[in-house]
Amino acid sequence: MGDLEIRPATAGDVPAIVAMLADDPLGAQRESPDDLTPYLTALERLSADPNQHLVAAVREGRVVGTLQLTIIPGLSRRGATRSIIEGVRVHADERGSGLGTQLIEWAIDESRRQGCQLVQLTSDKTRTDAHRFYERLGFTASHTGFKLPL
Repeated sequence: MGDLEIRPATAGDVPAIVAMLADDPLGAQRESPDDLTPYLTALERLSADPNQHLVAAVREGRVVGTLQLTIIPGLSRRGATRSIIEGVRVHADERGSGLGTQLIEWAIDESRRQGCQLVQLTSDKTRTDAHRFYERLGFTASHTGFKLPL
């Protein structure tokens, strides 16, 4: 496998990123690769916010992975800054290659660089393979998450 570059996502990366978001049973229900307008609007908002880091993992000119890292200053935990990892996706051709580990390690390193004391993420209850993956990387399933669609 060629060298991997993890860099900020660009508008040109959006079609490949959305395709990865839609490439599983959950994403297929939530995403709409036929209309990229809302995704491009979201990218503009993300790019304007210094606490948002949407990245593309690129190998040989092809987007093969992505994640979003959000930095959140806080008052709890003695004023700790934390990060949240969201939207982790690896292209089907790259699964099992170690790319997911590289992406998460990048996010952890960037979180440290940004002064975070805690990295957190959520994963849908049905994604048992992902849960094992995160546990192998040292994450602990310590909380129960809740969502309220608006």
